[in-house]
Amino acid sequence: MTSVIKLLHNEIIPAEGCTEPIAIAYATAKAVEILGKEPEKISLSISGNIIKNVKSVVVPNSGGMVGIAVSAAMGAFAGDASRELMVISKVTEDKLLKVKKFLEKNAVHIQNSKNNMKLYIKVKVMNGNEYASVEMKHSHTNLTEIIKNDEVIHKVADDKAMPEDAAKMLSIKLIYDLAQQVDVSKVKELFDAVIMCNSAIANDGLTHKYGVNVGRNIKQSMENGFYGSDVRNKSASFAAAASDARMGGSSMPVMTTAGSGNVGLTASLPVITFARERNKTDEELYRGLFFSHLSSVHIKASIGRLSAYCGPMCAAGAVAGAISVMSGFDYDTTAKAIINTLAGVSGVLCDGANSSCAVKIANGTYAAYDGIAMAANGNVVTDGDGIVAADVEQTIRNIGELAQKGMNQTDEVILDIMTRDR
Repeated sequence: MTSVIKLLHNEIIPAEGCTEPIAIAYATAKAVEILGKEPEKISLSISGNIIKNVKSVVVPNSGGMVGIAVSAAMGAFAGDASRELMVISKVTEDKLLKVKKFLEKNAVHIQNSKNNMKLYIKVKVMNGNEYASVEMKHSHTNLTEIIKNDEVIHKVADDKAMPEDAAKMLSIKLIYDLAQQVDVSKVKELFDAVIMCNSAIANDGLTHKYGVNVGRNIKQSMENGFYGSDVRNKSASFAAAASDARMGGSSMPVMTTAGSGNVGLTASLPVITFARERNKTDEELYRGLFFSHLSSVHIKASIGRLSAYCGPMCAAGAVAGAISVMSGFDYDTTAKAIINTLAGVSGVLCDGANSSCAVKIANGTYAAYDGIAMAANGNVVTDGDGIVAADVEQTIRNIGELAQKGMNQTDEVILDIMTRDR
């Protein structure tokens, strides 16, 4: 149990804004820290998935600016590398003015690394004849190489270890059993932070206009009678609103899961809403969040940190399982709820971080409730129907194969469409 709780603490961490722009800002801030002076030029070599997830999302505290160059400049002139994924959480007007003046110089060079890594960032910052470079691989804070003026300051000997390797050793059955057994006092502080941070940004999304206002639209549709005011719609509204705000540039932090803020929001907010609407105890909520987060990490491990497969759909399956656990369902029914949900959302594309993420999170939440209802009535998608297997673990492995092998070209086509001149 100790190793599992440690895994949760490693996988559930705070971040401000979308994690890919923030990862660029963090790497750049670290490079500037090593250089010891403000850069005159910045060059970036980044993987296609990073490009995809940075291109269209608003960078927090930037005054509404978007893009790769903005992310790097924010890290360089307004960042604090010691804060990692909260790197640009303390931006003053003076610092933002420096960012804007630097961007006017067009001194940021960007290229696709094309090295087959899903998550890769190499930043080089230059001032005169001096430079510093920082390389990041596989996860959003994993710095594998730091160089200053040809001197290697830090280098990881074995950078092939993937952050999801430990999660692959889990199983839904083990997670189900652990959720019944865990001493909730061991996870209370972690999940209190999840509840506080993720609920706060959801409320921000419900009260202010961000993106295409998916969460607000669902809430308004409940209020005007177009939708029923039920737990399913309330869950979708709350989760989508948080993504509206996060993708729309809210400066509020979120508790990310498995390297993704949207996965963290999906894994938590429908579960929190269900607990509130069904008058569940705090202990029941903590056990539900334990199940949803650990299952999200486990399922997402099969598809990798970044891919063409939408990460929150992994969390949707985990939510189906968590609500089943909180409803007192046995393991067999819980597994069927997850299978039904994953069957309904498998193959949903990740076309980069943007306002439509909130639409997908709402759809994933709806699919989770549908999957639970089917399972509660004894129904499960049939073994052999498409990629679905009778065993939940085999279904998860099939989804991983689809994402890792089948969608590589899909990723390339998505990136090509996104980067065309329009």
